Amino acid sequence: MLYRLLNVSCGGTLMRNTNLFVEDVAHEDFLTALIQRLADAHNIEINITASSVRGGHGKVIMELKQYLRDLQHYKEGLPDLIIVGTDSNCKGLSERETEINQVTSDLSDLVISMVPEPHIERWLLLDSEAFKTVFGKGCSVPDQKCERGRYKNMLLNAIYQATMVFPLEAIEHVEELVNEMNLQRVAQMDRSIDRLLSALQRQFRIWQQTED
Repeated sequence: MLYRLLNVSCGGTLMRNTNLFVEDVAHEDFLTALIQRLADAHNIEINITASSVRGGHGKVIMELKQYLRDLQHYKEGLPDLIIVGTDSNCKGLSERETEINQVTSDLSDLVISMVPEPHIERWLLLDSEAFKTVFGKGCSVPDQKCERGRYKNMLLNAIYQATMVFPLEAIEHVEELVNEMNLQRVAQMDRSIDRLLSALQRQFRIWQQTED
């Protein structure tokens, strides 16, 4: 498991500590960029501690249990928010969220789930205009099928078609894509990202109200 502390100052007055516990670096990069964007929009100062687990969803759930136990015994206290990120794969959004909720029930008030349906790479293909801004050419709107590696390959191919350079990783330029995304539009296109955005925006509004 990888732990990394990211200090993000967005102009607020009260520091909000947010912990990410995610399936891999793609989820981490997406969430970090999204949280920074929302923090800036709501004038919230935030610290992000990111923990990436290698090994897929099964390992995420297994290590999440120990991670939460460690947090509850941490002498510095609990964070203001915990975001658990893992792909739905072929299990579906509701089943994945139920699995997370069962593990996090003792800290449910602090936890938000991030469950891309079916994979995180699909989210990066939702906004063709954002893709065009970042890579110079738009991408096709993705279908929604459960197939291992489908959207990673689609993303790699879309980047190649736009740049004529084959990327080493499918997650290149995630921060730029997130910052260019029309969040309202992608929320209308995909229920899993809509669930995440709604939960995050609700939490940021609560924080904003406590600072006013």
